[in-house]
Amino acid sequence: MSSNQGSSPIAQSGGPSDGLFRKPRDPSMAPRHYRTPRSLPDVCPKEPTGEGRALCDGPSVVADQHRWTVYNSKVNLPAALNDPRLAKRESDFFTKTWGLDFTETDVMPSFYLPNISREHFSSYLQETAQRERIHERCKNICPSKDDLSVPTITNNHDKARAELEQVPKIFMKPEFVLNDPATFNAVLPWSHFSVAGGKNSRDVASSRLLQEKLSHYLDVVEVSIARQISLRSEAFFHAMSSQHELQDRLRETADAVAKLRARTAAIDRVMCRGPLRALRDALTHNNCIKLHNKLKLMAAVHQTQPTVQLLLSTSEFVGALELIATTKEVLQQELQGIHSFRHLGSQLCEMERLIDKMMVADFSTYAQSDLNRPFEEDSQVLEKDRLQSLVFGLLRQRKLDFLDIYSEEMVRAAKNVVRQCVVKSVSQISEIDADTVKFHEQMRLMTFHQWFDLLLDIFEHFILFLKRIKATLSVIRNVVLEVLDSSQRSRLADVSSATNHSDGRTNEDEEEEESVGGEAELAYLTHEGLFISDALNEAEQRSNAAAHAQTRAQTRTDACGSDSASATTESSSSREHNSNTTSSVPIGGAAAISEDVMPSDLELGRVANNVQELLYTASDVSHDRCIKVLMTRAKDGSLERLSSSEFVCLSQAVESFVSDTEELCGRRSVSLRGALQSQAYRFVQRFHEERKTKLSLLLDNERWKQAEVPAEFQDLVDSIADGRITLPDRKPTGSEDRKPSEFLCVDGEKYAVVGTVLLLIRMFLEYCQCVNDIPSITSDILTRLADLLKHFNSRSCQLVLGAGALQVVGLKTITTRNLALASRCLQLVVHYIPVIRAHFETRLQPKQYSILRHFGHITKDYNDHIAEVSAKLVAIMDSMFEKALSKYEVKAPMPSACLRNVCKQMAKMHEAIHELLPEEQTQMLFLRINASFKLHLKRQLARLGVVNDGGPQNGLVMVDVAFYSENVQALRSLERLDLNMPEIWEQKR
Repeated sequence: MSSNQGSSPIAQSGGPSDGLFRKPRDPSMAPRHYRTPRSLPDVCPKEPTGEGRALCDGPSVVADQHRWTVYNSKVNLPAALNDPRLAKRESDFFTKTWGLDFTETDVMPSFYLPNISREHFSSYLQETAQRERIHERCKNICPSKDDLSVPTITNNHDKARAELEQVPKIFMKPEFVLNDPATFNAVLPWSHFSVAGGKNSRDVASSRLLQEKLSHYLDVVEVSIARQISLRSEAFFHAMSSQHELQDRLRETADAVAKLRARTAAIDRVMCRGPLRALRDALTHNNCIKLHNKLKLMAAVHQTQPTVQLLLSTSEFVGALELIATTKEVLQQELQGIHSFRHLGSQLCEMERLIDKMMVADFSTYAQSDLNRPFEEDSQVLEKDRLQSLVFGLLRQRKLDFLDIYSEEMVRAAKNVVRQCVVKSVSQISEIDADTVKFHEQMRLMTFHQWFDLLLDIFEHFILFLKRIKATLSVIRNVVLEVLDSSQRSRLADVSSATNHSDGRTNEDEEEEESVGGEAELAYLTHEGLFISDALNEAEQRSNAAAHAQTRAQTRTDACGSDSASATTESSSSREHNSNTTSSVPIGGAAAISEDVMPSDLELGRVANNVQELLYTASDVSHDRCIKVLMTRAKDGSLERLSSSEFVCLSQAVESFVSDTEELCGRRSVSLRGALQSQAYRFVQRFHEERKTKLSLLLDNERWKQAEVPAEFQDLVDSIADGRITLPDRKPTGSEDRKPSEFLCVDGEKYAVVGTVLLLIRMFLEYCQCVNDIPSITSDILTRLADLLKHFNSRSCQLVLGAGALQVVGLKTITTRNLALASRCLQLVVHYIPVIRAHFETRLQPKQYSILRHFGHITKDYNDHIAEVSAKLVAIMDSMFEKALSKYEVKAPMPSACLRNVCKQMAKMHEAIHELLPEEQTQMLFLRINASFKLHLKRQLARLGVVNDGGPQNGLVMVDVAFYSENVQALRSLERLDLNMPEIWEQKR
């Protein structure tokens, strides 16, 4: 058989003369060319030899006894060699078992084999270089057998194809089965044979012919098969040689495995069984300790319910809740699945809900007893320790609405405060029958002083009420802030401990890696379900758990604050001693659970703010109850009918109460001030209407004659000049003995006034005094005062200039003295308008300064009125001049009667006003009268045709003018009055 050049056959030769090189096998070089035998699956059965029993020495202590071995191979060699799906026979050994893709898969290079390069074969190439050159020279001289036989093979192939075509196609079909009658009849045509029972020579000849034909078909097929086998003989022998080599390697591998098993058995017997037994005993000991601790923990949990009942009997809600939480945590983490405790969790939850209801009820009872206790008792906090315990328990259970309970009780207590004060006051008044008169009617039947005393008593009780509430809420707020501070400090401590723990774990891991080294890879070896690495680290974990449990125990002891809770904490410590070895809860898990029980920082901050808001609510509730008292009294208009002094007392009392509550609660309240402002508005309205009506009556009865000024009014004006714009508390001593004066002296100037103006001054001082006593009504008082001043101005104008006094009072005429007196009175009011304006300006807010413009308008109206009075006086004289000078004639005797009459009327005019008006105003008035006289005289002279030519008529006129000038300048305060009489003459053009 020929051999393919690309293959590597193993030739058996006696020497080097056959031209083939056989590679020598050096035992010392074997590690460099062969890997250590490995246990690989085989597709070819191993031929039985005498060494077969040696491969099965002893059972394995490591591997599974039922694992697949080479002895389970069921694939035969012909099936592997004759796989029709692949043409290359050298690579199809394993396709029968693992499919066509098995040999096509890329295999990762092994990490245990060295990287072979060309340098590794340098020595081998040097040794075989000479023989390779000889081999190549022989190949060139003698062509290979394969090259010479190509045409022959082609011809043989065509001949074989032609021979195979002689074989019927039915034999080549895959469904060829002789059991099929049609197939059987087609292969054996029985129709050619006689149907008779006997055999003739023809039948014998036909059967022989058929037999020969079938034999020929068989020979053709066998020759074709033999030819195909001969063509693939090289692949067949190569497979056989590979099979022998594989069997040799498997034999070596079996020997190595046997040695490994023997060594492993020795190691197991000498080195492993003893240490594993020691580990098993240590685990047993640890399990016994855990069981003992677990039993102690179960005993402690079993005593939870009686202990909780004992704590609840002494109102130790916090201790009971802490005990329940600890027990529930133990049940969830360490006693989960204990059949005897299957109902304890639900029982603890029910007890916790019961404690919630008990705490809420107890807090409600505490709020009632604290807010409704007599005010004669000490105002300190009632049962402070009980309150702190209740608040802490409610916070722990997240019952953050307990402040609503306190708020509701606070509202009811505020109502009781008012009722108790009213009942107490009514019991001291014999005129009121409390049994027959309704509650609200009782306050209306009181006199103002009785009702005012009641209001003061209510104010006093509400101040004590707010102080008591503030002290209680301060305790609640301190508890909330302490819990918040404790939560923040606990969080910081947990973060710090977690950081330290992670650093410690990192250092331990580094030390362990350095000490153990390669032994860490053996941690996967198990014995009774325990990892060796876990067993080595268990002691260290147990010590860490004990330290953490001690910290937890100290924290719970501080939070609970009771002896019973500390006992439970001790059991919790024993539980935490071994929790890390049996459960997956991390070291910081218990602390996290404890933190989750309490509200978050945001919720605690909101509760602290609600505590402060509750104090504000208490202040508002107190003010609302006081408003009810005010409104009940004001329902029938009693407050509107108060005198100024009484309303001032009421306003001062309310303002004092509001200021005290604002200082106590730290927030400005406007409700009570608003109610008082509403009453003040009604009071101001009535106050103003009374004075306006009084002023109208005074003006309607005023006869516009100069009145005497009592000493008390002069003192009042003097106090205004000194800056005291208030009414005196009482009359000055000795004012009755002083006589009234004719004039009112204001800043050194004398004012002749009527009695109405004196009362008007007192009225606007009352307005100013009201502003001093009730600053909140400044703007309303200012508006009303401006209205009062306007009313005086308009009404006096109607009575004097409009001559209304003739009908109202019954005067015969309005004289110049009446006009001058009215003008002087108006001037006095104008004098005091800037003083009043400055007084109100100091009481107004800057944004209210715009209403001060009323004073500017009033001043203008008064000045216009004064100017109209002056014009009226001039008009009176003007009409007299026109009437008298219209009859003037220039003829003797001189001075003429007309001028004598004019001088007489001017003297009367002067006599009427010179005592009323100041000297400057008198001079200005007579200058205007003189101008009117010159105008009328000039017109009369022009009518008479008298000119300034020095003639006789001119001389007569000059005599009358001189007489006029002499008489006018003879009047008092007019001596130096410049009359400028030449203006009576027409100027020459």
